[in-house]
Amino acid sequence: MEKIRNNHPEIAPSGATFSRTVRVGNLLFIAGCTARGADAQGGSMLEQLEVTLDRIMRIVAAEGGVPGDIVKITTFVTSVPAWQENRSGQEEMFARYFQGEYPANTLVEITALAEAGLDVEIEAIAELS
Repeated sequence: MEKIRNNHPEIAPSGATFSRTVRVGNLLFIAGCTARGADAQGGSMLEQLEVTLDRIMRIVAAEGGVPGDIVKITTFVTSVPAWQENRSGQEEMFARYFQGEYPANTLVEITALAEAGLDVEIEAIAELS
């Protein structure tokens, strides 16, 4: 089966050694997105979450999908307690972006992300029609 790789540099640039997305058939695998390079880098987790979700939605749209096509996300955070402090803001944001069609989501706490000022990273899998 053909694999189509895309970097989406206008949305969320990838590094030199990986693709931002790989599409295999109807499945779209999206590498971890952050607020890297945005004003939200170094900001609150909610600010970073907003940029990150926006980037993921724009990538899915660029590939011909809609938010409901996202079936799985993995959310990496540098502090689960800090993440939980913003629960109501997160719930509002997820409701706005996913409109009730929520993907499966795994939350993982990690020591650090690739650059200073990044506290949230999300990778996603979508099934596109």
